[in-house]
Amino acid sequence: MTETSTQSGINLTDAAAQKVKDLLEQEGRDDLALRVAVQPGGCSGLIYQLFFDERSLDGDVATDFNGVSVVTDRMSAPYLVGATVDFVDTIEKQGFTIDNPNATGSCACGDSFS
Repeated sequence: MTETSTQSGINLTDAAAQKVKDLLEQEGRDDLALRVAVQPGGCSGLIYQLFFDERSLDGDVATDFNGVSVVTDRMSAPYLVGATVDFVDTIEKQGFTIDNPNATGSCACGDSFS
């Protein structure tokens, strides 16, 4: 697993960056960024949100990973310092994952953290 570190504290692996590029190509869009956010919710109190966004919000932290723009809002950024976004594609699992050293616990389903 290769990852690129940023001043914003988020890491994006090469596999995740490539998957984002592939998805954007399928959509025919080059004006979107991958937004990584933390919102209240889930069993443990907080949930991650990953989605494509064309907006630029006041206080956003934007970083480029090998041609992929990753954006985090100023409220989510402290929760994501040192977090690594990866993409896995195995028989058991396919999708984006977030390994966050700031998470002190998670629920049994793995969808939320505290």
